[in-house]
Amino acid sequence: MLALPSSRTFSLAVAAITLVASTALSTPAIAQSNNLDRRVERLEAEVRAVQRKVFPGGSERFFEPEVQSETPAQSQNSSNASPVLADLLARVDALEAQLAGLTSQTEENSFRLGQIENRLQSIEAAEKAREEAQTAATTIAASDNGPAAAAPGAAPAAEPSAERIAAVSAIIKPESDDAGEDDYIYGFRLWDAGFYPEAQQQLRLTLEKHPNHARNSHARNLLGRALLDGGKPQSAAKILLENYQTNPRGARAPDSLYFLGAALIAAKDNEKACAAFDELADAYPDTASGRLATRLSSGRETAGCS
Repeated sequence: MLALPSSRTFSLAVAAITLVASTALSTPAIAQSNNLDRRVERLEAEVRAVQRKVFPGGSERFFEPEVQSETPAQSQNSSNASPVLADLLARVDALEAQLAGLTSQTEENSFRLGQIENRLQSIEAAEKAREEAQTAATTIAASDNGPAAAAPGAAPAAEPSAERIAAVSAIIKPESDDAGEDDYIYGFRLWDAGFYPEAQQQLRLTLEKHPNHARNSHARNLLGRALLDGGKPQSAAKILLENYQTNPRGARAPDSLYFLGAALIAAKDNEKACAAFDELADAYPDTASGRLATRLSSGRETAGCS
């Protein structure tokens, strides 16, 4: 027959089982707490390393030099919690506060750097435009002025006024991946603003720097117009005739024939002007009767063409 244990023996057995179970349950919790503690310590070290990298020589104005220990009040409020857990929670709170401050300061520094870079680019662009304006205003092309301009004792070119330099500097030169297009557009803007000497210089540079560019016909035609508008009809006629002869299929070849006639009228040579208008009508009948019809009719009338 199976013997039953006494009540004292049964009580001791229950107590032993309870102790073993309690010990088995607490062991993983302690191990997990220790693992979390090591992870938090590593995270703290990494945050301090980032702080030193981003803010070398930083002070307490931006971040705490070390994670602060828990205050007495905090200790009292967390007295009911596990001391290890309370310490970890306090350290995580400190890490979050430090990361928030670090992120805010980094964003502020990036914004300020962007403002500085934009300001420097504006200053460089203005200085470049000013230098180009001074060069264009003080340079006289030899083909426009003839040998007399270089003769000994010739009067030097007048210095541009400060107002003119400032006005020319205000003309913005575009900047894109197509340098030839940018140079032509800048010359067009100078011409359109009435700065004819500066436009002439810029368009000559455009043709020299980009002889095979798609805007070549436009640039040479506009150079002729800038010379004509600047009071140099003979030089204009030479450029405009060259644009037609060298590139008769160019986009502005018909226009060059019309402005050639206008330049010859300004040079008091109406007979040749009429010949230019006739050439326009013969070589480009569609254009002569289309978009240039009004100008061509007016030019013929001014020149007295039959």
